[in-house]
Amino acid sequence: MIQSMTGFGKHVAQLPSKKITVELKSLNSKNLDLNARMPQAYRAKELDLRKVIASSLVRGKIDFSLYVELTGAETSAVVNEEVVKQYMQQLKSIADGDDIHLLEMALRLPDSMKTEREDLDDEDFAVIQSVLKEALLEINIFRSEEGKVLETDFINRIKNIESLLQEVIKIDVDRIDTIRERLEKAMADLQAEVDANRFEQELIYYLEKYDITEEKVRLANHLEYFSSTLNSADSNGKKLGFISQEIGREINTIGSKANYAPLQQVVVQMKDELEKIKEQMLNVL
Repeated sequence: MIQSMTGFGKHVAQLPSKKITVELKSLNSKNLDLNARMPQAYRAKELDLRKVIASSLVRGKIDFSLYVELTGAETSAVVNEEVVKQYMQQLKSIADGDDIHLLEMALRLPDSMKTEREDLDDEDFAVIQSVLKEALLEINIFRSEEGKVLETDFINRIKNIESLLQEVIKIDVDRIDTIRERLEKAMADLQAEVDANRFEQELIYYLEKYDITEEKVRLANHLEYFSSTLNSADSNGKKLGFISQEIGREINTIGSKANYAPLQQVVVQMKDELEKIKEQMLNVL
């Protein structure tokens, strides 16, 4: 089953004094492109979190966000008592005033509050890992659901190309006869004497150049290979992309050898179906 690279996952954990939120967003990309956003105090564990995300999501442009909101008595900002006391003493030497009024003024001055670095303990990190695991589960479910939509579209378009290939096989029978008649008529119109045996040999050689038997067989095989790969256990967008290129190569060769308007019209329809497959293939993991 294939997976899309587009997805979203979010999970929240409420601790007695903290609310931890993890968000994951992913879009298509040739490789893994991971952008992490988290509080500075948690950066020490960034590499560990990146490894977990990379092993689960494999590929795509990933935005990882970790939010930690203090909801209880804990606070990272505290009053810088020594600084505030010094401010109050200086203010008293300048002007009279009660302590409450001086305190209000001192707290408005620079460095009256200090932010203490919050250290990440093992218990908090275990919670973050658990929240990340749930968010990864959600985004992978999202990716799988998107993958089902893509898979249905691929199946339908491959069936369309297979149906068009059957038209090619039917048309090809009349195509060679038509080309032969066209060449014979052109020679007759020249009203020139030609060696019949030599003309027949040249005609056979010429018609062989327009033979598409091998291309029809290879195209059928590539379409079957695409379908079997689509049904494999793993999502392999790159492999499907390579098979799509081979399908396109055979379709292009059939078109270049066609030399027959009805066949060329069918080839255009096949190219249109394949182009839509390639567009969607960019989203497959």
